[in-house]
Amino acid sequence: MLKQGRQPLLVAADVYRPAAMDQLETLGKQLDIPVFLKRGETDVLRIAREALDFAKANHRNLIIFDTAGRLQIDEPLVQELVRLRDLVKPQEILLVLDAATGQEAVNVATHFDSALQITGAILTKLDGDARGGAALSLKAVTGKPIKFAGMGEKLDEFEAFHPERMASRILGMGDVVSLVEKAAAAVNEDDMKRMEEKMRKGQFTLEDFLEQLRQMKKLGPLENVMKMLPGGAEALKGTDISKQEREFKRMEAMICGMTPKERQTPQILNAKRRMRVAKGSGVTVTELNTMMNKFAQMQQMMKKMGKFQKMMGRMGGAMPGLMGR
Repeated sequence: MLKQGRQPLLVAADVYRPAAMDQLETLGKQLDIPVFLKRGETDVLRIAREALDFAKANHRNLIIFDTAGRLQIDEPLVQELVRLRDLVKPQEILLVLDAATGQEAVNVATHFDSALQITGAILTKLDGDARGGAALSLKAVTGKPIKFAGMGEKLDEFEAFHPERMASRILGMGDVVSLVEKAAAAVNEDDMKRMEEKMRKGQFTLEDFLEQLRQMKKLGPLENVMKMLPGGAEALKGTDISKQEREFKRMEAMICGMTPKERQTPQILNAKRRMRVAKGSGVTVTELNTMMNKFAQMQQMMKKMGKFQKMMGRMGGAMPGLMGR
C-alpha cells in the first residue's frame, strides 16, 4: 500500500495501554519498518518531538503515530490528540474504529471529527457482513471516507476499503474483484501457466495438488473467500466451514506423509504404504483411501477436459476453411 520512495517510521505514542509499545515493535519487525519508542516516557508531545528529529536524521518521510485507543469518549485524551495534531501537523488523521461496536463507533467518530477534523477512518472486524451498517452510518454522519478495512487479525487481512465491494458482499453478490486481486498477489503467473498445462495434459500429481492447497491458504480463511463469490454468503448458511478447513489440513498432512515418488506416482501406494502414510499423518486408512479416490476422480475429469480442449482447438482451426466455402 506504500507508494514508491516512501520511507516509513512507526512512532509508539500510546503511553497508557500496557504492552502497546511492545506490540507495535513486534508489528514493525513483521513489516520490516523501524519503530521509534521511548519506554518509560509518559509525555506524548515529547515523544513526538524526538520522533520528528529522529525521522529527519534518518531520512524517514512517512511517519505514522500510533496513539492510545479510545473506545469511549475521553475528553482529556481527546485534547491530548488536539495538541499532538497542532505539533506534528499531519496530512492524514485516521480514526481506527471497531465495526462490532455499531452505533457507539459512530458516536465516537462524530466527537473526534468535531475536535480533530479527521480525514478518514479505518474500520476493523468487518469480516462479519452484518457490520457493514456501521460503515454506512459512519460515512453518512461524518461525511469522511473509510480508507482501510480490517477483515481479520492477520496482516494480509488489512486492505483498502471499497464501498461498492462492501455493498456487494452485504447484498450477497460477492466481491469477485477483490478475490481476483488476492489471487494475483498470492499466485505466481508462471506457476499458474505451468499448472494449467499439466492439468490440460492430464499430468496433475499429488505434488501439484499439495501446491494448490497451499496457494488456496494464501487467499485467507475459506469463509472469507466464499463470501467473495456470488451467492457465497447464502451458501455458507448452515454450513460448518471450519469442518472443510480441517479437512483441507488433513489432506495436506496426508500428502506430506508421502515420499516424493509416491506423490508423483500414487499408483505405487499399496496397502502397506497406505498404512504407513495414514499412521504418520494421524488419519485412518479409510480417510486416506477416500482422499485418494477423490483425487483419482479429479484426475479423470481433468483428462477429459484436456481432450475436449484439444478437440475444440482442431475444430477452431478447421472453421475458417468451412466458412469460406
